[in-house]
Amino acid sequence: MSINSEIKKEIVAKYGANENDTGCPEVQIAIWTYRINTLIEHFNVHKKDLHSRLGLMKMVSRRRHLLDHLKSVSEERYQAIIKKLDLRK
Repeated sequence: MSINSEIKKEIVAKYGANENDTGCPEVQIAIWTYRINTLIEHFNVHKKDLHSRLGLMKMVSRRRHLLDHLKSVSEERYQAIIKKLDLRK
């Protein structure tokens, strides 16, 4: 599941420092979260798609690494992005 440029621009504008700030961890985490959520919707329809499920696990792992990095750099930014994206239920 790819992400189109308009949605990516919206995510960067919402979570980044400026409209060209695609490298900060908050923006990357938000983009991975969007991709993960769209793939989860795909699995509601296609329950036996095991190849895409492997891709989902890789995406979740990459997001987890970014979250761990952000937590080691700044606990406040980590807590803020967790709250904004509603990652912890």
